[in-house]
Amino acid sequence: MMNNNDRVEIRKTHKLFIGGAFPRSESGRTFEATNSSGEFLANMAMASRKDARDAVIAARAAFASWSKATAYNRGQVLYRIAEVMQGRAEQFVQDIQNSEGVSIKKATKQVDTAIDRMVWYAGWADKYAQVLGNTNPVAGPFFNFSVPEPTGVVAAVAPDSPSLLGLVSVIAPIVMTGNSVIAIASYKNPVPAITLSECLATSDVIGGNINILTGDPADIMPWLATHADVNALDLTGITNTELITQLESDAAGTVKRVRTAPADPDFYATPTLSRVRAFTEIKTVWHPMGV
Repeated sequence: MMNNNDRVEIRKTHKLFIGGAFPRSESGRTFEATNSSGEFLANMAMASRKDARDAVIAARAAFASWSKATAYNRGQVLYRIAEVMQGRAEQFVQDIQNSEGVSIKKATKQVDTAIDRMVWYAGWADKYAQVLGNTNPVAGPFFNFSVPEPTGVVAAVAPDSPSLLGLVSVIAPIVMTGNSVIAIASYKNPVPAITLSECLATSDVIGGNINILTGDPADIMPWLATHADVNALDLTGITNTELITQLESDAAGTVKRVRTAPADPDFYATPTLSRVRAFTEIKTVWHPMGV
């Protein structure tokens, strides 16, 4: 009779999350996710430039319908993500403990804050336009409005730590305003991002609206920075100044917005609308009075 000690360990190989599905990397490459002590946790798909292009196609297709959804509906979808995350809170805590080597108290705090962060942005979905928009005085019988609109497809890099809270803090404000996102998860601690992608797959998110890639941002982001169908970059998770400079230069060729993070950002601090403002465009609308 075989006992548990005789069993061959089944090592997980996680996939990417593109277009609402879980494909393997086109390259077939993987890398090992380890804990803080260097012990094996899982095999992760190493995203290639072809995977990045596939994610852009999926994000652009989703943008067409997501950007037209009502602000109230977008808030409902983000709130639903938070509900699904709450249902898998224990797994998130375990993932963070295993990956980051923190206590259960710190892991629980990160998970709770990440869920609350998603709810916070959900609540702003039908309110931010009143804050960022304006009614402008003009010399004539016209109404003149400044109205925020989504930028389009955004490529974003999540920080290594806090792996879940950092990823949620990057993704939520981008999609809340009607954008689609291609997010590169923490390269050092990617496992919590996989659990988040499983939450997204079982929520109300439009397939392709949120895409999560795993791999080295230094390999993936240059292709996204030069891609003509990507409208903006969020470099929050990149700390290498040379890489940031390179990506800013690459993005200039297609006139992309680029957001970089301040040194040592505090993801546990109360958020502001700065991330919301970063990926919205202001449209000016004129309308004659009395019509």
